[in-house]
Amino acid sequence: MRIRLYTLIFCLFTVKILNASGGDTIALIPKPAKISITEQKGYFYITENTVIVAATRSARSDAGIFNEYLRKYYNISLKIRKYRWFHENIIRLESGQTGLGKEGYILSVSPERIIITGDKPGIFYGLQTLKQLLPVKNKGEITIPICTIEDYPRYSWRGMHLDVCRHFFPKEFIKRYIDELAGYKMNVFHWHLTDDQGWRIEIKKHPGLTETGAWRDGTLIGSYSSMPHRFDSIRYGGYYSQEDIKEIVEYAKKRHVTIVPEIEMPGHSLAALASYPELSCTGGPFKVANLWGVFEDVYCPKEETFKFLEDVLSEVIDLFPGLYIHIGGDEVPKNRWRNCKGCQAIIRKEGLKDESELQSYFIRRMEKYINSKERKIIGWDEILEGGLEPNAAVMSWRGTEGGIAAAKHDHNVVMTPGSHCYFDHYQGTPKSEPLAIGGYTTLEKVYSYNPTPDDLTPKQQKNILGAQANVWTEYIDTPQKVEYMIFPRICALSEVDWSPQDNRNYHDFKMRLIKHFSMLDMEAINYSKAIYELKFSSFPEKNNNGIEAEITSDAGLGKIYYTTDGNEPSASSNQYSGQVDIRSDITLKAAYFEGNNRKGNIIEQSFHVTKATGKPVKLVNQPDKRYNSGGAFTLVDGITGVIPWYGKEWLGFSGKDLVAVIDLGHLQSFSSVTVDVLNAEHSWIYLPESIEVYVSADDSIYTLLNKADKKFISDLNRSIVIQTPGATARFVKVVAENIGEIPPGKPGEGSDAWLFVDEISVE
Repeated sequence: MRIRLYTLIFCLFTVKILNASGGDTIALIPKPAKISITEQKGYFYITENTVIVAATRSARSDAGIFNEYLRKYYNISLKIRKYRWFHENIIRLESGQTGLGKEGYILSVSPERIIITGDKPGIFYGLQTLKQLLPVKNKGEITIPICTIEDYPRYSWRGMHLDVCRHFFPKEFIKRYIDELAGYKMNVFHWHLTDDQGWRIEIKKHPGLTETGAWRDGTLIGSYSSMPHRFDSIRYGGYYSQEDIKEIVEYAKKRHVTIVPEIEMPGHSLAALASYPELSCTGGPFKVANLWGVFEDVYCPKEETFKFLEDVLSEVIDLFPGLYIHIGGDEVPKNRWRNCKGCQAIIRKEGLKDESELQSYFIRRMEKYINSKERKIIGWDEILEGGLEPNAAVMSWRGTEGGIAAAKHDHNVVMTPGSHCYFDHYQGTPKSEPLAIGGYTTLEKVYSYNPTPDDLTPKQQKNILGAQANVWTEYIDTPQKVEYMIFPRICALSEVDWSPQDNRNYHDFKMRLIKHFSMLDMEAINYSKAIYELKFSSFPEKNNNGIEAEITSDAGLGKIYYTTDGNEPSASSNQYSGQVDIRSDITLKAAYFEGNNRKGNIIEQSFHVTKATGKPVKLVNQPDKRYNSGGAFTLVDGITGVIPWYGKEWLGFSGKDLVAVIDLGHLQSFSSVTVDVLNAEHSWIYLPESIEVYVSADDSIYTLLNKADKKFISDLNRSIVIQTPGATARFVKVVAENIGEIPPGKPGEGSDAWLFVDEISVE
């Protein structure tokens, strides 16, 4: 103990403290709370004679996992000893209090020894940091820089989710996924095991769930938005036996990862109903879904169903020792309940107001059973509607509002909003990315997230357990693509969850991440290089006579070259040095180079210039803040939003109409107005009820020129061209009417519909 204290005291007098703003040559992710680099030169050398000293069983287990890593990537295996070892070249794992919490640790490196001090999880996390201190090479000396690190997490819940229902992943990949989580000090694996497209967990009392529910007759080919839908005819599926699950749970436990199983109810239950149709309102028959989306058939809230689910949960609880059981609770259509005599009888008997309260009744029944097993429920934020027991936790996915409401009612909350934490979204320009479900969640956007809302009191903020990313796998069908979608965004989220908020800086993070890529290469992780991707932004020209395009790079170390003649850019093309003026239709191609070597993909952006392009535009109703990255100018920036959609180029209105007024600058004649709208009902985005075009000379008195009705819009489906022959005006007003509440039987029924609008062209 005296040796350790002497080392720490020596370091305190010879260190410089590095903060998040720069100067840190140690590329650790997530960034520790405090890193001290000594002025003393030299390294600790790991050789075949280095010994790991670990007195406790837990520490020896942690040391064994670290040794596996050394064997795999450095072809070296260290001796692990139980008792104190006074040999100079040692890695000593000391179980003890650090004052940094049970997950905190102190890592001290001197030329003679490495000492990691912490509680059970803390020692493991210290070893994960030590892994990242290793040089990324397979030959030569293994050197560790002299330093002292004091570290601890910001949040207790640092999670990653994986949907294995839309696509199934083998047991060995689940273990690799857990390793990847644990390597970034994440401690919760949310395992989505049941859904419409497959039942993936063996339930011995109900074998039909895996005999029938684990298999589907085919799978959707391509995008859901592509009509007509096409399917393959390949029988697809799989499931995890209870022995598989026990093995995986134990594997995760050794890496200090808790698995939270999700058994969906009352919706997303078609695979179970295909196995046991008597649990439905209609009696079936049903097939396991081969299409994505939300389906009308859900569990019927009758005693037979509750008994079945209690049987299922009893076996699930026996398999998973964690505190929480996830019961889903999201996206539940009410049409079957509305037309079911039995359901209506329950509503009358229980004094419920409607089918929404029937859903709350369903959730409370299951909550009571889970509580009786000394476990707690967690569910998507819909479960908050109708009231919960105080010990229930809420996962906020539809923005942050549900999480804020839950925290104010003293429920524990995990923040996982689609805007920042859905890793099935595009992370780069869709043209250069694998097919995804939609959305646009860049590395920088993930990193910018702060899970603790400012409008909670300090006491309420304590109810925020942390943040989690969700990986839904409609379009993710291989382990390699799972890795591509989570890396490097998992690195950003790990820092959101672990590092102190005031110690985070995106520029510092991306510089560390670029260095960190060499470690991912060594580990053969398939990661996205979208950080090298260029970004196009456009702005109104100062006289409103067109637009100016700006090209930026997150990497920021090399140069940008571009073309406007259709050729691919090279190091001999135009070097970008400022904004590019755009006055007519062009296609801009650009790429990022370091020296003569291109990094990342070539980015291509076409611009269509009309009388409205670059002109002032104002909105009566403001878009939802989640889908408003470019503001009103998005409507006249010359860039047409892509499909599959992602939020960067679209304005999204929840339950509101688009009312946009464009100032053409002076009286101009034109013959048509084109409005780009989005049809993506699976994401609750609906075509407008109608589109009206008005004109004015003075922005005061407007005259209706023409109107497109629902049938006309549905026939065109995307770019709605409204003819305005002989029109002359300075001001053009476009009104796109939101359908309002989503009708029964449609995805998201009962909720406000989304209206997505992009470019408005006047020609």
